[in-house]
Amino acid sequence: MDLFTDLLSPASLALAFAVVLFAGLIKGMVGFGMPMTMISGLSTIIAPDLALAALIVPTLMTNGLLALRQGWRAAWDSISRFRVFLLVGLVLLVGSAQLVAVLPSRALFLLIGAPITLFALILLLGWTPRLAARSARVEAMVGAVAGFVGGMSGVWGPPTVAYLTAIETPKQD
Repeated sequence: MDLFTDLLSPASLALAFAVVLFAGLIKGMVGFGMPMTMISGLSTIIAPDLALAALIVPTLMTNGLLALRQGWRAAWDSISRFRVFLLVGLVLLVGSAQLVAVLPSRALFLLIGAPITLFALILLLGWTPRLAARSARVEAMVGAVAGFVGGMSGVWGPPTVAYLTAIETPKQD
């Protein structure tokens, strides 16, 4: 517990827990949005690199629970179906995560905020992308964007949801 109190005052720690609880509420209501809420809320209290570190475990746990709601077999089928997206995303996520340690906070805020603002504008304008058929090339490109942004911010949901919506993926997948 000393680690937390060394980094945050009790009031800041309570505010950080409130941000995490609110992010969990959003995740429970819509199925995504927890990392975006956590990174933006926590970054107002602590440094962006610490905010990114703080969201990793809760995000992995909640995503794991959601992925396994339909059982191991359904999860494996989804992994197999979207393997190109997942593999490209993983490679870019790991690569771009290395930038967090070397980029200044202002650059991180820009790299986190610009894509989130773009995705928010797309949603506000009501544009829903549609693809006639799945394409490994498009899947790889979207996976690359999601992975790159996700590695620096922990937020890979907007491009992922846009792609899955564009190919009309059933919600359980």
